[in-house]
Amino acid sequence: MAGYMARLKDLGIDLPEASAPAANYVPYVEAGGLLYVSGQISMDAEGKLITGKLGADLDTAAGAEAAKRCALMLLAQVRAACGGDLDRMTRVVKLTGFVNSTPDFTEQPKVVNGASDFLVEALGEAGRHARSAVSAGSLPLGVAVEIEGIFEIA
Repeated sequence: MAGYMARLKDLGIDLPEASAPAANYVPYVEAGGLLYVSGQISMDAEGKLITGKLGADLDTAAGAEAAKRCALMLLAQVRAACGGDLDRMTRVVKLTGFVNSTPDFTEQPKVVNGASDFLVEALGEAGRHARSAVSAGSLPLGVAVEIEGIFEIA
């Protein structure tokens, strides 16, 4: 099997560099073969925040793209935690997605599908995971989406 980085390259995807934490926390913690990655906020390829509220400023498709960008940042953190070797990751265990949305917006699962679909496309069966998609009245810096993840690593 080709490595995950080769698979990403075949998909035309370059992983960004892992970002540093913005407050008093660490970007990830490894415990018992699991890697807990702190929430990654939606940023475009240039590092500009993807902001707005689903149901008011952004539609579901734009939210799904923001969630995909969060998934890219999650993988960047996993690569950093694994000393640059993304192939140490054996599977995505769980994602929790937070969607900045209006009270009447109900498509949080479709928004977080942007991350889930990307991870399955990029990682195959290892990308299949348990998941929660939760509405938030507000998110840090006004971002549209934030996603945290749990990964199994070898």
